[in-house]
Amino acid sequence: MRIDGTAYRTIWPDGEGVVAIIDQTRLPHDFAVVRLTSLEEAAHAIRAMLVRGAPLIGAAAAYGVALALRTDASDHGMEQACATLLATRPTAVNLRWALGRMRGRLAPLPESQRVGAAEAEAAAIADEDVEINRSIGLHGAALIRAAAARKAPGEPVNVLTHCNAGWLATVDWGTALAPVYAAFEQGIPLHVWVDETRPRNQGASLTAWELKQHGVPHTVIADNVGGHLMQHGKVDLCIVGTDRTTATGDVCNKIGTYLKALAAHDNGVPFYVGLPSPTIDWTIADGVREIPIEERDGREVSELTGRTADGRIETVRVTPDGSPVANYAFDVTPARLVTGLITERGVCAASREGLLGLFPERG
Repeated sequence: MRIDGTAYRTIWPDGEGVVAIIDQTRLPHDFAVVRLTSLEEAAHAIRAMLVRGAPLIGAAAAYGVALALRTDASDHGMEQACATLLATRPTAVNLRWALGRMRGRLAPLPESQRVGAAEAEAAAIADEDVEINRSIGLHGAALIRAAAARKAPGEPVNVLTHCNAGWLATVDWGTALAPVYAAFEQGIPLHVWVDETRPRNQGASLTAWELKQHGVPHTVIADNVGGHLMQHGKVDLCIVGTDRTTATGDVCNKIGTYLKALAAHDNGVPFYVGLPSPTIDWTIADGVREIPIEERDGREVSELTGRTADGRIETVRVTPDGSPVANYAFDVTPARLVTGLITERGVCAASREGLLGLFPERG
């Protein structure tokens, strides 16, 4: 994708022993590139959400292992690096998947070969993510095209999305927004309703920013507006991302996704999930009972950061001093509320049977 006409990924090698990332905590008001040179910096970037989104977290963790091995390529060093990175974010399954893949690739090798192999494997994970998301985009664009065929000629398809599952949440293209970008490139008229997505406002700050950069028509709305829009026929389909999807099709995503799915179900609006296969957790079946839900710092709820009229970035408190705050980062949408899962191999029902139809090797 492009920023002011220049093509970027969200993470890339930037010289020997250096990995560059876009600092997403600075967006939308400041575009800044941060260079990581150590395990500690990579872990901080994931934990503090300089990088975020399940696929990008996985890629960042893989590069974090490569950075760590430059200091200690022993078995102990590798295990310590993996343990440190695994502890940064508990919900997104791509983190565990990427670290397992790195460990499996590197463990049989002598220490002298591990750094080069780690860098190559991390790059492969990043490249594969781009191709997976590109394919999700093509499969999902067909759904948007079908929705356009049911509308008057030239009338835009209205897509509602929650949080940021665009290219900023991946290495490139995105998951939920990949179909939007693909359809836009195909000339299909469309418009995106962007939930602001409290807390952290990833929709208002990140999704709106990247859609604007790409020229996609969009409107930012408060989180609770979606149901009203659906009641009045102003949403043709919902597409969201996922941080972990069970083998039975339950979807864990940014807090508030479940409420959007309920509203969509009540109003007969199709509710789709952009799902790259590394985000499927084949080891669990009940998302509500088995997926650990991250609880983050309450200040993400009690405080807001933005730009003042004179250009300063300021943080203000919006709750009374002393009021307790709970900050659950994710919720789980049961498979029964999901119309379909958009994967790199096609669209399937949100069920074990649907997923195994596309990924029979997991049976």
